[in-house]
Amino acid sequence: MAGLGRSPAAAVFRKEVVDNMRDRRTLAAALFYPLLGPLLVVLLLAVVGRSVSEQSETPLKLPVVGAENAPNLVAFLKQHNVEVLPAVEDPEGAVKAGDAEVVLVIPMAYGEDFVEGRPATVRLVMDDSRQSSAVSIGRARGLLETYSRTTGALRLLARGISPQITSALAVEQVNTATPQSQAARFLSIAPYMIIFSIFIGGMYLAIDTTAGERERGSLEPLLINPASRRQIVLGKYGATLVFTFIAVAETLLGFAVVLNYIPLEAYLGVRYSLSGGALLAIFLITIPMMLLAAALQIIIATFTRSFKEAQNYLSLLPLVPALPGMFLAFLPVKIKLWMMAIPTFGQQLLILRFMRGETVDPLHLMVSTGVTALVAVVLFLLAARLYERESVVLKS
Repeated sequence: MAGLGRSPAAAVFRKEVVDNMRDRRTLAAALFYPLLGPLLVVLLLAVVGRSVSEQSETPLKLPVVGAENAPNLVAFLKQHNVEVLPAVEDPEGAVKAGDAEVVLVIPMAYGEDFVEGRPATVRLVMDDSRQSSAVSIGRARGLLETYSRTTGALRLLARGISPQITSALAVEQVNTATPQSQAARFLSIAPYMIIFSIFIGGMYLAIDTTAGERERGSLEPLLINPASRRQIVLGKYGATLVFTFIAVAETLLGFAVVLNYIPLEAYLGVRYSLSGGALLAIFLITIPMMLLAAALQIIIATFTRSFKEAQNYLSLLPLVPALPGMFLAFLPVKIKLWMMAIPTFGQQLLILRFMRGETVDPLHLMVSTGVTALVAVVLFLLAARLYERESVVLKS
């Protein structure tokens, strides 16, 4: 790859870059897509954060079946920002239909059990698989637990017993979380957005310089020039990398603006900032992935028979390496050394650590970078080898 500075490869490089710059619409689209990640993060945090905040502050609408069986409990709920609604005939049906997020059912036996000092049973009818009901369900559960603890403590005091006797442990919590790590929980989708920009930034150029040129009939004249096939591939590869670099830099700068200058604490409850050092580290971590992505795109586009076919395949390509990043948003992963040997997955784990403001094991960094870079070199050599085959390069 050091041959990029040589004349034939440099000439191909300049040609492909200039040609791509002339296509203003495609260039504009390629520069716009990397900004979707930061914009989407802002939109999600704004919508979700505001929704949760509004649900927490507004009165909880709670239909209560059998309210007359527990007047004290109902009065407690009303004092704690709960709007007690009339009973519904079919609590389960109302929740399933979405007419109610959660329903409290107080049986007839509640009063007798409560007076006798036995645990008085109440039922919360809910659908905890419905995300929109999560805040209401959590508030209802918390209020019932608070009422239970308060009533239990009063019963002990009435018998001359300190409520503290029921507490065998006094737990002091030491929270080592930093504002960076607390906010990073909400930003775990960021590696997916970065992967997306890596595989989108140079995609159109990779398609145009392979399947596109073959379709237009301009590839064959290029191949008869006094330059080796490897130099030609190197020029195309370098041009693809340039626009991939631009896309990733644009995405990271977008995240920097969003995280450093937009008051996300209004939605997250904590202040988050992304330092220039962390940005640079993340960019350097993505370089092996960029090398891999450009080579893989050229290989796939070379095998296809038309521009549209290449576009269909390469449009789906970002989903494959981004799947681990999507799982990272929902599943906790403890970093192991062997994970660093998985191209793109290791880098996504390291990106999250940098975003959380945590230290990175140098061995993890070396393994992740080395393995992914090695795979990228192998793929580039494979792409160059494909261009030696006339049947592949000149297929109709």
